[in-house]
Amino acid sequence: MPLTVPAILVALVVLLTGCAAFLDQRADTREAEWEAQTPPLGQFVTVDGARIHVFDAGRPYPGAPDLVLIHGANGNLRDFTFDLVARLQDDFRVLAVDRPGLGYSDSLGEADSDPRVQARVLRAALLQLGLERPIVLGHSYGGAVAMGWALEFEDDTAGVVLLAGATYPWQGPLGGWYRLNDTPIGRPARALVAALAPQNTVSAVLDEVFQPARVPPGYVEYFGPNLSLRRASQANNTRQVNALLSYVTQMYRSYPSLTLPIELIHGDADTIVGLELHSRRMVQEVASARLTIVENGGHMPQHSNPQMVVDAIHRVRDRAAAR
Repeated sequence: MPLTVPAILVALVVLLTGCAAFLDQRADTREAEWEAQTPPLGQFVTVDGARIHVFDAGRPYPGAPDLVLIHGANGNLRDFTFDLVARLQDDFRVLAVDRPGLGYSDSLGEADSDPRVQARVLRAALLQLGLERPIVLGHSYGGAVAMGWALEFEDDTAGVVLLAGATYPWQGPLGGWYRLNDTPIGRPARALVAALAPQNTVSAVLDEVFQPARVPPGYVEYFGPNLSLRRASQANNTRQVNALLSYVTQMYRSYPSLTLPIELIHGDADTIVGLELHSRRMVQEVASARLTIVENGGHMPQHSNPQMVVDAIHRVRDRAAAR
């Protein structure tokens, strides 16, 4: 009698559970190595008992506008400090953050599955550092957090920049890895990845995310993608991504009420977050939203087209000042 899919899952859970001690020990060793290779770059601010990791480039001159950078799924703030921060720090006080549960920021548990909660926590952390009416930039999943920030705190926000932002409901299931994490095999599978996944697996995933652009030289070593393979990071990321659809379904109906300037940059070859479904829809429904399409552009415009991103940030600054 052939095994059913649930029976196969049960069998795999039993097998991996039997190896749990070995996998956890191996994962402990690898995670310590990864953190030593890619340590925190910034400082820690505590919000409701959770430590939030913040990189503060400092204010280049009195009155320089604040700019908050929020990374996407499986990411950390090093995605921005690799190149983009240096392009902006002469004109803005740049504050890059690790989202709750990722990078070196603590998770708030189930609560941080809501992008609006993430926005509240990040804002509370940055207020402790003197944040003043910022421009908020979000990439991919971080776009939902940036829009949550705008919905929660529009009067104290200068504007929003979205880079391939995941902001609207979509049809169809997420990828197989996210579905797997909703099954009993999720936890042992994450331990298996942390313990045994080869380095070239991470590089292959990054190649796919950057397509059709290439991963910049030195990015893999600097960014520390293995931080996302830590068991807790995997668990937090998959939980947040699996819950995102329900939250953007709640949020998007309020977008048209926003009047603050919104600039969107989206590649027409992005296979991770669809241009038509997210950015094109926003400019059709939100009067203050303006879209710049990157021809043959993929999911990482901050690396493939950084000057476009810098220009969009300056446009938001100028539009906010004109208001």
